[in-house]
Amino acid sequence: MVVMGVTGMESLSLSEKAAKMRESLQKSQTITDNVVTILGSFDHRLSALETAMRPTQIRTHAIRKAHENIDKTLKAAEVILAQFDLSRQAESKILRGPHEDLESYLEAIDQLRSNISYFSSNKGFKNSEGVINNANTLLVKAISKLEDEFKQLLASYSKPLEPDRLFECLPNSMRPSSGSPGHNGDSSHKSPSNHHSEQPNGDAETAVFTPPTLIPPRILPLLHDLAQQMVQAGHQQQLQRIYRDTRSTVLEESLRKLGVEKLSKDDVQKMQWEVLEAKIGNWIHFMRIAVKLLFAGERKVCDQIFEGFDSLSDQCFAEVTASSVTVLLSFGDAIAKSKRSPEKLFVLLDMYEIMRELHSEIESVFKGKACTEIRESALGLTKRLAQTAQETFGDFEEAVEKDATKTAVLDGTVHPLTSYVINYVKFLFDYQSTLKQLFQEFENGTESDSQLASVTMRIMQALQTNLDGKSKQYKDPALTHLFLMNNIHYMVRSVRRSEAKDLLGDDWVQRHRRIVQQHANQYKRTAWAKILQCLSVQGLTSSGGGGSVATDGGNSSGVSRALIKDRFKLFNIQFEELHQKQSQWTVPDTELRESLRLAVAEVLLPAYRSFVKRFGPLVENGKNPQKYIRYSAEDLERMLGEFFEGKTLNEPKR
Repeated sequence: MVVMGVTGMESLSLSEKAAKMRESLQKSQTITDNVVTILGSFDHRLSALETAMRPTQIRTHAIRKAHENIDKTLKAAEVILAQFDLSRQAESKILRGPHEDLESYLEAIDQLRSNISYFSSNKGFKNSEGVINNANTLLVKAISKLEDEFKQLLASYSKPLEPDRLFECLPNSMRPSSGSPGHNGDSSHKSPSNHHSEQPNGDAETAVFTPPTLIPPRILPLLHDLAQQMVQAGHQQQLQRIYRDTRSTVLEESLRKLGVEKLSKDDVQKMQWEVLEAKIGNWIHFMRIAVKLLFAGERKVCDQIFEGFDSLSDQCFAEVTASSVTVLLSFGDAIAKSKRSPEKLFVLLDMYEIMRELHSEIESVFKGKACTEIRESALGLTKRLAQTAQETFGDFEEAVEKDATKTAVLDGTVHPLTSYVINYVKFLFDYQSTLKQLFQEFENGTESDSQLASVTMRIMQALQTNLDGKSKQYKDPALTHLFLMNNIHYMVRSVRRSEAKDLLGDDWVQRHRRIVQQHANQYKRTAWAKILQCLSVQGLTSSGGGGSVATDGGNSSGVSRALIKDRFKLFNIQFEELHQKQSQWTVPDTELRESLRLAVAEVLLPAYRSFVKRFGPLVENGKNPQKYIRYSAEDLERMLGEFFEGKTLNEPKR
């Protein structure tokens, strides 16, 4: 329309055109105003509609939120109800007790702890406090029942071991013979050498010992679980007390059955040596069994039950074994502190050896801080035994030299002191490694071999000094030399047949063999000089009476028959006296005895034959010749064969 108007306006004048445009603009403005009015009415109506709808929107949002809250509340209620349900289930299991189904019982305890944790972190609930209190009360009852169950289970499967069961765990070479004290075959032997040698102890360190099963393996996991619950509940002290009281009693009873006695120092001091020596032999046996079998087995049980609680395991083990260890070590201490005497050296060395043998195992079995005192006690005993052995060894040399026993060997044989000392020295070589260890501990800087040689030589010299003194007890000088010959020969022979020869050396042997020969020669001169004088031509001069013979065997007036008769009579008397006396004397060594008889025969028989040959005819031609020539050379030789046999005659010994 505007276009048409514009087209029509082409023929109009300018003023007309302007009027027309104003008219058109006015119409357009009117239309615009009308449209604005219409749109304004729309806006008003929409605003009214929105106002009318807002409450509905608010209610819808509130309803949606309420549903969401209801869902959350229902879910929370379900969790709470589930906790209550689990709590009721746990309570039911706990009230039934652990004996029927221990695994479920332990699960119930864990559930109770979980419930307590849950309600403790959600205390906004109205009944949270009551639930927590109830659960805690139930938990206390549950742990109390667990204690009873642990105690009953441990006691049921803790039984003392019979000795035979322990002996089965020993290596075959160490299993004792039946019927001996404590079933220890060694204890009945009087001589240390009978049950000691270097090699067995070396074997003991490598021999296989199989610790016994103290508690069945299937029971140990149950005890572990029970112990773990008690620790978590803070009942560690009760756990320790139950374990200590049960296991320590069983361990003590096992040792008692084995033969272990609780002996004080006074008890030890009052015992006769033979009894004490047997008990020491048993103690060595018991120590090996206790450490390698019983204590090792106990440690294994303890570590399994208290796995995960190392300090508790160490503490319980220390408490269980403390009493038994004390009984064993106190006996060793009593021996170490008892009055020293030579015969105790070897048992002290035996005891020292077993403590050294067991040292590494004691250190490993009694590990941990809680066992420190036990380890130190064992080490202290080892040192005391070493010290006492060293002092006893030092005492021996002095005791040998100063031995004042009045025991007289009337027959001149080997003195008991000599055989005792020589056996003592021979026994020392069974303990070479132990003695060297002692020398290294107490005599630093000196070769242990040379020390042992020096000590052995000093002991031998001390013995000789003492024998020299004892030989002076004899009134007969010949017996003095026979006595010294016998004893020094015994020393030489014993050394040559033992390891002492390597230490003392050939020079010592050769020197003392010469001493033996010197005493044999002195014996011959002293014992036979007087009788040989009877067979000498010296002093055979004519007395002017009776028949006479020449000194060259022919008839002569140079020697009187009466003097020859007197010589034969004197010879007979002296020889018979020598025979009677010296057949009571003893030369115990067969070779030496024959050698000495031969040496006498080589001097006596040629002199007798020569005398009879030269002067016999004078007597034989006279009256009663058998009265004077009573013995043939063969008779004398036979009678010499009876010398040094130690025969007992009716007449008193001289």
